[in-house]
Amino acid sequence: MLDVRRRQFITLLGGAARVADRGAGTAVGMPMIGLRREFIGLLAAIAISPQAVLAQTTKKRPLVGWLYYSRNDLTDRYLGLVLDGMRELGDIEGRDFEMVYTSADGHVERLPKAAEELVQLNPDIIIASATIHAVAAKKATDTIPIVVPVLADPIGLGFVASEARPGGNVTGIAPYVKGLPSKQLELAREVVPGATRIGLVDDVNDPKAHPQRREIEAAGKELDIKIVPAEVRTAGDIKSAYEALAAGGVEVVIVEQSSMLIISRKQIAEAAAAKKLPTVYGYREHVEAGGLISYGVNLDSCFHRAAYYVDKILKGTKPGDLPVEFPTRIELVINLKTARALGLEVPPTLLARADEVIE
Repeated sequence: MLDVRRRQFITLLGGAARVADRGAGTAVGMPMIGLRREFIGLLAAIAISPQAVLAQTTKKRPLVGWLYYSRNDLTDRYLGLVLDGMRELGDIEGRDFEMVYTSADGHVERLPKAAEELVQLNPDIIIASATIHAVAAKKATDTIPIVVPVLADPIGLGFVASEARPGGNVTGIAPYVKGLPSKQLELAREVVPGATRIGLVDDVNDPKAHPQRREIEAAGKELDIKIVPAEVRTAGDIKSAYEALAAGGVEVVIVEQSSMLIISRKQIAEAAAAKKLPTVYGYREHVEAGGLISYGVNLDSCFHRAAYYVDKILKGTKPGDLPVEFPTRIELVINLKTARALGLEVPPTLLARADEVIE
């Protein structure tokens, strides 16, 4: 079942009532004294036609839709960063805009339906939290502005005409720096010097994973390294993927940057530990969850920056006139506790370059 949550706030003359519709039910709280006739009349109108009253009272505030994969701690973390950024720009939820949410409940095949349901609510802006969500949203609408905090291959996927002038209804932040997968391959060889067989956890469902695999395989060929892919489609495939990689004699593993894989970061860390396979990631969230080492863009900053795009569009700027941005800072994060559990000694030169070391 799709998780659709909507928050709406109604200020009434002579008192205040808060209407909260969060999927399961509706609750209305009001002052018990000082009610004026207008307030009582409005309550009567709500009893007769609550949808009509809600439509009238919230019509003036723009609606921002959030399309996401599943409800989890990262969803709340990233949503909070967007809303923090909005507040810093003077945009307050419930005062300047309303939010509506649709989820695929962790099933990638349900994203198109979730996107269609969101579009039917006619939001003024859709925040598609990552590329796989943007693909579904773009298929559902060519007119509603779509902001993507984590946007990959925007030209190749047909989202934009160019990064400088997107020209369509999609824009956002592109944290997938060209050459980064090759750098992760080099990092894997620093972690395990002389490695000649390197595993790759490949999320075949995520469109942003495809160019990563191509680049890593091309770099492996140049360095005479055998890249051993293990394809996954769901979190349930992760354990067997690591079992296959271990059986295939790989010495170190690279995990692609994808929505499903970052959500499944704890399962990946556990599978890597069980098979004693050092693993390199593109997101620090993996290392925070027990992974060994990551090299990539800070996603928190991307979601915080997405607020700028939402604010600009709410104030009248067309998404096609907002250039796609590229983060300039790449961070290296190492988990020494995980290294010790793997019996691995991290080279001092690598530790010296780290932006953060988790003890």
